[in-house]
Amino acid sequence: MEEKFRLAVGIMGNAASMLLYSAPILTFARVIRKKSTEEFSCVPYIIALLNCFLYTWYGLPVVSYKWENFPVVTINGLGILLEVSFIIVYFYFASTNGKKKVAMFTVPVVLVFCAVAILSAFVFHDHTHRKAFVGSVGLVASVAMYGSPLVAMKRVIETKSVEYMPFYLSFFSFLASSLWMAYGLLSHDLILAAPNLVGSPLGMLQLVLYCVYRKRGTNNHVEQPLQKWDVENYSDNTIDEKNQRINNKLIVTTHDGNDDATNGKK
Repeated sequence: MEEKFRLAVGIMGNAASMLLYSAPILTFARVIRKKSTEEFSCVPYIIALLNCFLYTWYGLPVVSYKWENFPVVTINGLGILLEVSFIIVYFYFASTNGKKKVAMFTVPVVLVFCAVAILSAFVFHDHTHRKAFVGSVGLVASVAMYGSPLVAMKRVIETKSVEYMPFYLSFFSFLASSLWMAYGLLSHDLILAAPNLVGSPLGMLQLVLYCVYRKRGTNNHVEQPLQKWDVENYSDNTIDEKNQRINNKLIVTTHDGNDDATNGKK
């Protein structure tokens, strides 16, 4: 019964993580539409890529015992595909400095994963030590992944707007970390549970911050188009008034010219 419950929590964790990894699709649809990365940061997606690399490796039979962590492999494998896609789109539409930043973060991430994979495969010769080594590095990566939205949270506080901290990303982050924390505890695997003990409270903090600043951001968003509309109306009215004055002058000039011609004939 306990094993079935653990598997059910793992499946729910997979579903929540899939929604978490898919949540940026809306953000990148906006990036593609506007052909600009605007103020979005690439850091959360690169850190998430490292996390997916490490936990996919952690769940494979090379590190874990047979396929005991198969749910971990499936969702993180999908996460690799999604995060790579997001990073490519971000790189394509980023400015020159933005491209340099992407390269500066991505190259070390790939090198770290390669080093961890090689060391775990050839230096450690049993599953226990391999899991401890890969899991420890994964723990750091997971804490960094769940902590990376702190950059966005800082911007929310500074601008008093939630425009660059999407709600669904925060919500699914909280949901996924809570479910994987439960899965790790049910599996008696502290390496899986530990990072989510950090991720779950951080996700909750993001949601609280979103609720606090959502109304303010909405009000600012509503006011801006009204101001723009007023300016447009003012500009249109000003142009119409100028045109009317010019037309009146032309009419007066034409009328005076006709009077002079009539007087001349007389």
